[in-house]
Amino acid sequence: MRILLSNDDGYFAPGLNILAQHLSKVADIVVVAPERDRSGASNSLTLDRPLSVHKASNGFYYVNGTPTDCVHLAVTGLLDELPDMVISGINDGANMGDDTIYSGTVAAATEGFLLGVPSFAVSMSRHGVQHFETAARFMVSLVERYQQDRFPPPVLLNINVPDVPFDQIQGTEVTRLGKRHKAEPVIKSATPRGQTVYWIGAAGSAQDAGEGTDFNAVNQNRISITPLQIDLTQYSQREQVKNWLAL
Repeated sequence: MRILLSNDDGYFAPGLNILAQHLSKVADIVVVAPERDRSGASNSLTLDRPLSVHKASNGFYYVNGTPTDCVHLAVTGLLDELPDMVISGINDGANMGDDTIYSGTVAAATEGFLLGVPSFAVSMSRHGVQHFETAARFMVSLVERYQQDRFPPPVLLNINVPDVPFDQIQGTEVTRLGKRHKAEPVIKSATPRGQTVYWIGAAGSAQDAGEGTDFNAVNQNRISITPLQIDLTQYSQREQVKNWLAL
C-alpha cells in the first residue's frame, strides 16, 4: 500500500516523523511537506511563483509552499504512481469545529480527497503534545483496517485524538463538527521602531460541544472521527434567495 504523508507544521515536525516511523512498518510511504510551519494556511494554492522541491537527509521531500501545494504537486506530478491514501498530520493541536475552515492539516487531506484519493487528517487535542504515539498507533490500526476492508471512495475523515497515553483511550466515536464562540480580539502591539502591528487573537472556546460533537468525544477521551464534505451550498436558502431576487 502506498501512502502520501503531509502536514502543515513543516517536514521537521515531531508528529509527522513519529507518524512516518509507525506507518512505514505497514505501508510504503513518501513524505511531501512544507519547508516551514504553515499552520492556518487553509486550502491555498501558490499561483504567483514556481515551487521548488528538496529532499532532506531523512528522505522527506519539502516544498516552499502550502500544505495544499504539497499534496497537489505530489499527486499530479512528483509521484510516479497515485497513492492509495493521503494522511495529513499528526498536527500539534486540535482541528475541531470551526478550526477545519482554517486548518492546513485538514487542507492537505482535502486536496487529496479532491484529487480522488481517500484522505485522512489527524490532529492531537491540544498544543504542546505529550502523546503523539497514541495517534500514530491508532493510525496504524486504521490503515490495517482499510487494507482489509477498503472504505468506498470518496472519503475525507477528520480525526482528533486525545493527548493521553494509548491505554487511556476510551474508544472511538463518529462525530459531527462542533462550533466555537467567535475568536478573541486581535492583539495590538508596537515594534521597536514604533510601528503598530497586530497578532491574530486566540480561537474562541467551544460553544456547541454537546453530545455527538468532536469536542465532546475528545473531552471523554474518545477519538473523534468526523466525515467531511466540500459542498458549501446552503440548500435551504436557495428558494429564499430566488424569491428575494425576483422582487
